[in-house]
Amino acid sequence: MKFDRNTVIGFLVLAILFIGYFYFTNKQQAEFRKTQAAELTIKQAKEDSIALLNKPAEDSVKRVIDSVTKVSNVGNFKKALDTTENLVVIQNELMKITFTSRGGRVKQVELKNYKEHDSSLVKLASSDFDKIGYRINTGGNSSEETANLSFTQIDSTTREGNQVISFTLQAEDSSGAFVTHEYVIKPDDYMIDFNVKMKGAEQLLNQGTMNLLWQYTAAQQESDISFEKQNTQVGYVEDGSFDYHTIGRKSSKNFDENINWVGVRQRFFFTILVAKDNFSSGNMEWTVPDDSTKTVVQSIANMKVPVQAGPSTVIPFSIYYGPSDYQILKKYDLKFEKLVNLGQGMYSFVRPINKYIIMPIFNFLRGLTGNLGIVIALLTIFIRLLTSPLIYKSYLSGAKMKALRPEIAKLKEKTGDDKQAMSMEQMKLFREAGVNPLGGCIPALLQIPIFFALFSYFNSEVALRGAEFLWSTDLSAYDDPIKFGFNIPLLGSHLSLFCITAVITSFLISLYSMSMTPDQSNPVMKYMPYIFPIFLLFFFNRLPAALTWYYTVSNLITLILQYIIQTYIIDHDKILEKIALNRKKPKTKSKWQERMEQMQEQQKKMKEMQQKNKR
Repeated sequence: MKFDRNTVIGFLVLAILFIGYFYFTNKQQAEFRKTQAAELTIKQAKEDSIALLNKPAEDSVKRVIDSVTKVSNVGNFKKALDTTENLVVIQNELMKITFTSRGGRVKQVELKNYKEHDSSLVKLASSDFDKIGYRINTGGNSSEETANLSFTQIDSTTREGNQVISFTLQAEDSSGAFVTHEYVIKPDDYMIDFNVKMKGAEQLLNQGTMNLLWQYTAAQQESDISFEKQNTQVGYVEDGSFDYHTIGRKSSKNFDENINWVGVRQRFFFTILVAKDNFSSGNMEWTVPDDSTKTVVQSIANMKVPVQAGPSTVIPFSIYYGPSDYQILKKYDLKFEKLVNLGQGMYSFVRPINKYIIMPIFNFLRGLTGNLGIVIALLTIFIRLLTSPLIYKSYLSGAKMKALRPEIAKLKEKTGDDKQAMSMEQMKLFREAGVNPLGGCIPALLQIPIFFALFSYFNSEVALRGAEFLWSTDLSAYDDPIKFGFNIPLLGSHLSLFCITAVITSFLISLYSMSMTPDQSNPVMKYMPYIFPIFLLFFFNRLPAALTWYYTVSNLITLILQYIIQTYIIDHDKILEKIALNRKKPKTKSKWQERMEQMQEQQKKMKEMQQKNKR
């Protein structure tokens, strides 16, 4: 194709026109967008300015409405509008209680003998959610919760060696009605007496009933909040009977009978509200917040208290803020101690073991040494001595099994691959030798109730909290000197050294036990020494160090006893001689042996018939 000069000039003119068109079009669009953005900015600014101008007005209106509502609600108790919060701190040897004039209630309790992980004192009932109060008629058709009123009159005195502080609301009319919250703090006591005194109760309360509202937050106290939640419960005594609910399994409880007390027990701390004349009915609800909130549980109890009319009325309560210590709680004789987990639910069968054996011995040993790691070791030795007669019999049975291994090997050669024939011949050999093949199971079976007893006890014994031993800084929690920095399924983000020692010693015991028994043809039994310790690794890694330390010591004692008994106490030659004598004696079969042999014989005949039919 051939282009002349005019064609080229035409293309250039068209190109210049297109370029000019796109240039001016883009310039106009940019100016339009700029103008539009400016207009939107001005419009938004106007709207924001109007909002800012209106907001103070809205806030002012809201404040006026709130103020009017408050004035209306307080009725004849005008001084209760006082916004000044007066705090009063009362202490005894065990705790430091901060009271507030707002609601005339406890604002915070600090326990002097127990510390948080940051070394500050453990605090109970210290959140903004925590309060206790009830609704009163303030005059006319108005009413208000006492928790929202300021008790302006504060009096403090000493009575019979006890510290007494009272907060009073006084009506400003001719009725002379008043409400007083009186608290009695006794020396060396975690229980606070709380008396509500009234004049004109028939006007202050509706239908002669106080509707008491108790809100309580159980803040995280332990390092592992999920484990703490598993060991937190709501308890109560209704119609004279104690009962409880684990917080994760239920979220409310309705009460229809007389209730003496309701309480929330964390793993190691307990807060209880007691009605000395009983609550008539009520309900309790609780929620379990997310772990990130560092709150174990929040509970709300709405309880009804019958109030008798009279010129002056006293409604007696008491509140316990303290440790979940069995011995301390038992002194009050109100069934508080039943909420301490010495064995509950399906594990209630171990409660007598803890109550009458483990706890008394543990407390006795604590009197000998303050090192709780040594106390646990001594407790373990005591338990092993207590069970030594049965354990010796099991070791003796194991020694007999070991002595019969050569003869069992001969039976295997004789019977070949016929497992049924081998089983029958082996049972016959055991019967002739007077050997119980299940005798070696006794130590394992004996460990089960003891382990579950100690599992409950070590999870609830407050003395273990913060107790240091070797590399563990808290025997009530898992030791975690090895931290991964990431989470491994089933194992967690740490590795417990006491868990490792428990697993290794369990592995050694399993290997030793397998060496004492005949060769196993069953692959499951053959590899059990390897499977069981791996299972323990995942199960023990999150358990309290006290429990894994106990298991380690118990295993070490087992290994030492096995070696001493097998090497120095049991005479294997005498065992063989005794087996030979037993064989010469006439044997009487037990009914179980007879039935077992009959079943084996029938199975053998059926197998032979099946083989003939195949031929």
